[in-house]
Amino acid sequence: MRGESLRTQGGLSYTKEVRSREVVAVCMFLDIRELEQKSIQFEQALPVGVILFDPEFEQQSPLTASGIVELHVSTEELRVRGKLQVSLRMECDRCTEPFDKNIEEEFDLIYVPAPETSPGSEVAIGPNDSHVGFYEGPGLELNDILQEQVLLALPLQRVCSEDCQGICPICGQNRNETECHCRTQLSDERWSALKNL
Repeated sequence: MRGESLRTQGGLSYTKEVRSREVVAVCMFLDIRELEQKSIQFEQALPVGVILFDPEFEQQSPLTASGIVELHVSTEELRVRGKLQVSLRMECDRCTEPFDKNIEEEFDLIYVPAPETSPGSEVAIGPNDSHVGFYEGPGLELNDILQEQVLLALPLQRVCSEDCQGICPICGQNRNETECHCRTQLSDERWSALKNL
């Protein structure tokens, strides 16, 4: 397996990876020099495995994405707008069973050139910078943007359904599959004297 240099097609550069005789486009590079000429539209369908997610997620469908990239030449501010869709398999936080979560997300992102700093120095981020990303060099990898947006779209609590009953803390059975008759009693010894009344 070997990598080829970037090639440009329709204003976008593609990093290519060669496996035997099969050539697979694996990454779209958003080149600032190309964007200085005009805004660029993109439409991608990335197969499973092109973008690597955390091992706890298993991609179930191609990641599709479409949108437009624009450059404000005077400020070098890069705006990326679009939408994406992908299905990920993950484990339910309540019952621990795997389930598929369909992610559909729209995004409108701003990137500015990273400030120049000396090695080891820190950069102060103002209140207006919290929703702004930074880029270095000649541009951005679209796949990095898509990966970040998918991860940000994931819910903090991952449940297979809002009605999931979870695992019984006493017998350990999945209460979605088996009717559990266990009863949990919360006792507080401060109230134990009342039992004798």
